[in-house]
Amino acid sequence: MEKETFTVTFFHPQPTKVKVTKGKDLLSSAIEAGVFINSSCGGDGVCGRCKVIIKKGKYKTEPSGRISPEEREKGVVLACQTIVLSDLEVEVPPTSRLDLGQVSEEDLKLLRLKGIYSSPVDIDKGKDLIKKDLFIHSPLATKLYLELPPPTLSDTVSDLERLYREIRKIKDIPIMQTGLTNIKKLGRLLRESEWKVTVLLGKRNGTVEIVSIEPGDTTDKNYGVAVDIGTTTVSAQLVNLNNREILATKATHNTQASFGSDVITRIIYASEGGGLEKLHHAVIDNINGLISELTRQAQIALTDINGVVCAGNTTMIHLLLRVDPTFIRREPYVSTANFVPVIRAAEAGIKINPRGLLLCVPGVSTYVGGDITAGVLACGLNRKEELSMLIDIGTNGEIVLGNKEWLISCSASAGPAFEGSGVKCGMRATKGAIQRVEIIDKDEVRVFTIGEVRPKGICGSGYIDCLAELFRKGIIDRTGKFKDINSKRVREGSEGKEFILVFKEEYDLPEDIVITETDIENLKRSKGAIYSAGFTLLKKLSLSFKDIKEFFIAGGFGTYLDIDKAITIGLLPDLERERFTFVGNSSLVGAREILLSYQAKKEAESIAKKMTYLELSTEPGYMDEYVSSLFFPHTELERFPSLIK
Repeated sequence: MEKETFTVTFFHPQPTKVKVTKGKDLLSSAIEAGVFINSSCGGDGVCGRCKVIIKKGKYKTEPSGRISPEEREKGVVLACQTIVLSDLEVEVPPTSRLDLGQVSEEDLKLLRLKGIYSSPVDIDKGKDLIKKDLFIHSPLATKLYLELPPPTLSDTVSDLERLYREIRKIKDIPIMQTGLTNIKKLGRLLRESEWKVTVLLGKRNGTVEIVSIEPGDTTDKNYGVAVDIGTTTVSAQLVNLNNREILATKATHNTQASFGSDVITRIIYASEGGGLEKLHHAVIDNINGLISELTRQAQIALTDINGVVCAGNTTMIHLLLRVDPTFIRREPYVSTANFVPVIRAAEAGIKINPRGLLLCVPGVSTYVGGDITAGVLACGLNRKEELSMLIDIGTNGEIVLGNKEWLISCSASAGPAFEGSGVKCGMRATKGAIQRVEIIDKDEVRVFTIGEVRPKGICGSGYIDCLAELFRKGIIDRTGKFKDINSKRVREGSEGKEFILVFKEEYDLPEDIVITETDIENLKRSKGAIYSAGFTLLKKLSLSFKDIKEFFIAGGFGTYLDIDKAITIGLLPDLERERFTFVGNSSLVGAREILLSYQAKKEAESIAKKMTYLELSTEPGYMDEYVSSLFFPHTELERFPSLIK
């Protein structure tokens, strides 16, 4: 007997309809409709971020402490805890949406009147890390124009051998291959093009492949895309493979977040029926959407994209390639592959030249992936004489220590707080995110947003600023609790005390933008995990932070990170500020260099092979150090002498 089906209409804000079976939950229904709703817990009903408003229809919902009595009266429910019992009309409020949004003229006008400005959006903050010509220009895909001599009675080599011969006159390629598809059409193509063709050569697993053959001279149409697949954000950069020019850069929210905010919840979801397929398609849709936008902006054809390089943590790469990640979270925590062969992009579902190539940057271990390999390449840790440290602050806070002689890494479960998840008004570093905060006094606050738009929420750098300012102004104590002060901005909220950064009346917002004591607790744990991981890694080698000449700080903080404030809260060690360099998305920079240089690719492989991994969960003393770091800035104040002063 067929299951009863109903139509659910989501207003997001435009109406989107989807047919679902009776009893399906609203979060899954929204995903099927292409409507993406905030959900940090993967549908467990504990994060409270997937609030929607039922306008019409019958449903059943589980009670939740995340819904206030006032909200319940208005029809507010958690999408993940609500099942469909009839046709429904559902409003998705702005606070629950995962879309990027556009900057309206109304927004710009209002913000200029309010005096809120910020620097232009530049998600590739680390673009100057690698000196020009450090790596030999030898891209993943290269085009060659050839004018072949036609065969004669005295020169009767086959068409394929003739093609190989002409290529080898220009390039020293001892091993070359091509596919049957090219061979089948080669004879007619050569003669119809009067023996003038362009070959696309791809470097593939130790050989050079003739990827495709085109009539005439098409060498000017050769592009590639570098991609960083983050747990929270997917970023992509379009590059001219002929001259290394960066044509455009874009980013979007990783819509896998609808299934869970961290890799563990996504691995669990992937192990359920159909889960792997859904997670795979979510990230592929993200990548294809970004590539489509990049090519539209640059006014080039999708078929002229001949290569893609992807960097991401080990789980993200498994999901990209539709490889089961189940055993990553089962003892002894082994991935299926850290070094993946170069494949056709089409095999993964990436829509470029149908014969274009996909290279995934090699990873180190289960919890240190290709994004960190790419980051090390970009920062040059493996080429430095003195000790340096890369600290990549994300859902998993990865740290790499070393120089040209050796590299060692570790991974701390920092949680997604600094990426805008698990905090009440958190969001990724995109337009509308508060990325800088100045607390003038307990009643006066200035905020600065990304993209000169009205504030929508707070990103990682905004939270770091906010914590430091609250601590410096004496509004919170060293444990993160609000002091008993008289201020119009401190009040009792649904999750305890909270501090209002932006009143909703100022910008016609649906609700105030606040930081709560629960948020502060989550952020405190995140900063503690990062600091204690770095400290423990150094202690294991009988070193200290003072032995490190240079620190590279990477992460999705947008365009801004105040190192001084990061030290104030105890996220970073208290050292001379000039030792620290904020490098933004170092993973994307490294992926781009690998796309542009075979030499960089080989160096990335060398980095991944030589880097050792320290498992913190079994390291004696790590948990004690972590607990000690759960204060602002730390239990041991003498570690932060500049703050004592």
